[in-house]
Amino acid sequence: MFENLTTRLGNLFDRLRRRGALTEADVDAALREIRVALLEADVALPVVRDFVQSVRERAVGHEVVRSVTPGQMVVKIVHDRLVELLGGAHAELRLGSPPAVVLMVGLQGSGKTTTTAKLARFVQQKLRRRVLVASLDVRRPAAREQLATLARQAEVASLPILEGEDALLIARRALDAARRGGFDVLFLDTAGRLHVDEELMAELVAVRDLARPAEILLVADALTGQDAVNVARTFDERVGITGIVLTRLDGDARGGAALSMRAVTGKPIKFVGVGEKLEALQPFHPERMAARILDMGDVVSLVEKAAEVVDREQAEKMARKLAKGRFDLSDLKSQLEQMRRMGGMGGILAQLPGMGKIRQQLAEAKLDEKMIIRQCAIIDSMTPEERRHPEIIHASRKRRIARGSGTTVQDVNRLLKQHRQLQDMLKRVQKAGGLKGLLGRGLPPGLLPR
Repeated sequence: MFENLTTRLGNLFDRLRRRGALTEADVDAALREIRVALLEADVALPVVRDFVQSVRERAVGHEVVRSVTPGQMVVKIVHDRLVELLGGAHAELRLGSPPAVVLMVGLQGSGKTTTTAKLARFVQQKLRRRVLVASLDVRRPAAREQLATLARQAEVASLPILEGEDALLIARRALDAARRGGFDVLFLDTAGRLHVDEELMAELVAVRDLARPAEILLVADALTGQDAVNVARTFDERVGITGIVLTRLDGDARGGAALSMRAVTGKPIKFVGVGEKLEALQPFHPERMAARILDMGDVVSLVEKAAEVVDREQAEKMARKLAKGRFDLSDLKSQLEQMRRMGGMGGILAQLPGMGKIRQQLAEAKLDEKMIIRQCAIIDSMTPEERRHPEIIHASRKRRIARGSGTTVQDVNRLLKQHRQLQDMLKRVQKAGGLKGLLGRGLPPGLLPR
């Protein structure tokens, strides 16, 4: 997500920071590079033009030229303008009196049905609202069955499927079921098309007039670039959208659609899809996204994710064991699984400031989810005794563990070495009188897998 833009801007800002003073010519040269970087990221030309002009108005003048750190001031101006471009503040869902209707619209193939299930799960689990979902798509084969299956996986209620109904009849039945069932929020997943057509729009307008939705959310695929922006403009003109959900943002190294969408439509991006799993949906925060684009990290989101996946009771139990210097391979597996739920080592490091500059090194180190899965498989192939006492694992046991986990003896050795290093660190903690005494001495070399 935004990898190309982050790299280009990062290199530019590094050069600016090294300059002791900036002239107006220096600022103009930097703005030309920013313009090229945004265009290569597939940002719409009018958006790029307005963005560069607004940055220039703020950057050229006494504010930057006379600043003690002119390069840093340019970075701040670009950051602030990016935040404005992306919408300023986080736009929350507007859910009025129950049952509040959320109408999901978009083209076929944009991920609308999956996003409906993801968003329903989010509202029920995070906002504590009772949710009902209903599919109005009677044209695409098995569309209603797909939503019903996803709803079961997301543990939200879905409207029973009846044959022979059109979209309006289903919407009317869903509204009645939501009122009678005491649901707080009703999600209506509408039919999509391969292109915007009059029949689609007429059906959406009819459903909108019947349901009177609190939110009309357009689901757009970020990988389609400027086509997604054009689709958003058309839907807004014909139906009147209130917000946007961008899907597959994790798969777009350019990210121009996200930067253009808010400026072109005037409607906020409310959520972004960052994976296929039902939990892979995040509220969109313009300031955090701008910071990630400029390689300033997103520590707030990282902390929020950690709070979600870490079991407090298990963490306290682990802390007691660590205080006694005990850390067996079962404990290591527990930590690896928590890391995996947070997006793996690569996902964690990507949200820390400055990590974009070593993106290639992270890729070469193979700090990915597959590595964590392999390590967990190795531990699963051990006996309970071997997990408690890894020192008994010799050559023949290593060969058996490698065969059972589909890995190599070298992989087993690497994991055991990592565990020994962690144990050595714990011993140093105890000898130093706790964690406070250890600070400043550094972590053992080679702790991260190579």
